[in-house]
Amino acid sequence: MKILSAGLLGLKAEIIEVESCLGGGEMGLFTIVGLPDKAVSEARERVRGAISGIGLKFPKRKIIVNLAPADFKKHGPSYDLPIAISVLSNVYEFNKNISNDLFIGELSLNGDIRSVSGILPIISFAKKIGIRNIYLPIDNLSEASLIKNINLCPLKNLKEITNYLINNIEIKNNKTVNHRKDEDFDYPDFSNIRGHFQAKRALEIAVAGGHNVLMSGPPGSGKTILAKSIISIMPKLSEEEIIEVTEIYSIAGKLNKNNVIFHRPFRSPHHTASSSSIVGGGSWPKPGEISLAHRGVLFLDEFPEFSRFVLENLRQPMEDGFINVSRATGTVSFPARFMLVGTMNPCPCGYYGDKNKECVCSANQLGNYQKKVSGPIKDRIDISISVPRLKFEEMTCSKKEEEKSFLIAQRINIAQKIQKERFSNSKIFSNSEINHENIDIFCKLDFAKTAFLKNVIGKLNLSSRAYFKIIKLARTIADLRNSDNIERDDLSEAIFYHSGL
Repeated sequence: MKILSAGLLGLKAEIIEVESCLGGGEMGLFTIVGLPDKAVSEARERVRGAISGIGLKFPKRKIIVNLAPADFKKHGPSYDLPIAISVLSNVYEFNKNISNDLFIGELSLNGDIRSVSGILPIISFAKKIGIRNIYLPIDNLSEASLIKNINLCPLKNLKEITNYLINNIEIKNNKTVNHRKDEDFDYPDFSNIRGHFQAKRALEIAVAGGHNVLMSGPPGSGKTILAKSIISIMPKLSEEEIIEVTEIYSIAGKLNKNNVIFHRPFRSPHHTASSSSIVGGGSWPKPGEISLAHRGVLFLDEFPEFSRFVLENLRQPMEDGFINVSRATGTVSFPARFMLVGTMNPCPCGYYGDKNKECVCSANQLGNYQKKVSGPIKDRIDISISVPRLKFEEMTCSKKEEEKSFLIAQRINIAQKIQKERFSNSKIFSNSEINHENIDIFCKLDFAKTAFLKNVIGKLNLSSRAYFKIIKLARTIADLRNSDNIERDDLSEAIFYHSGL
């Protein structure tokens, strides 16, 4: 009998057929073949202990378990349950047809079934290929239930499924799932941040169009709290985005207690983080911070302090929205459509250009510091803004003058609905994703505005990439005005924020 299970390579699932046979030779020998890793090979002892632990007979003859296809490397403990079912099929007669059912789960020595990582992409794949029933750990039910119209059979222990297959005793587990969406998400509200009206406006534009931002200013000017407040003005994840993000966190083994990600991610790795932890990797490729920030914010505090190698590795995903990780086990593609928010000081001491405190850095130190962020990386930043230290009058201004995050979010929601309608017949999600081929379709400029932009680009000596980014920024600014047409004022504001003037 062939028992169906599934394996993962990145986010891509593949059906694994588990088959076993009893033979002669050394009594009690238990062999697993089919490119198993250490965790899969150790299933021999877990399966043996679990079957004995629930009072069933474990074969005393030689056992060979084959995991097919043989050229797909299997990893992790999720094959325990299908291996146990396959071994028992050689000893007991099953009264149920399970030829089109899928089994996945880790076993403990007493027969309990533990949760595993990567359930969601497996369930999604199983539905596409027409799997009828999926037997999975009950602790994975909340996550798996995001995929609708497929029969999920949650299990607490091995005895439940063996009683069902051998003795026709129905599995009586509560299948009701109530996803808790009321998790506390403690991010600063824009109304609690005094002043910085220009920076807030820039962040509103950035969120509305999915644009990357770099903030520069002296220590204590408020760059970090501005960055952390961005989540408070971002729209809620759609159902499709919830599944996308939860799949990534599932295979990374980073799901929260609710097993579902309902809020936009905010990832803030330290500047000492390695390249593989940022872009993804490992002997068995796992998502990095840029993928964990998918559909959310990747916040890089002290931007120039990250290694040049790490920053240069961001270039491709910032442009394409995904990252390819190549290892001996294969090439894995992870989504990485994130909004990059970086902060930096203007110089090593932090006070270059400050009106109240003198900079003590030499010209050589200043040049070396600014060179840490390469031209190609700067070219991929849509908005560059200065965040100066607040004056005393600004710090003590009335809170009533500050606009609450939910009011800003309302304008952003309107702008994003406009973009959703605009891009309904394409694969584009936001204005920042408009490519060179269709920019003339979505961002039309008349002769006068084109001439104005040409004149500015020439004077500022900006690149062709900067030209297209300015147009896309102007498109977002026009959307925030709920206007179909890009006006000259929109272009001027876009130039201001992109160039950091």
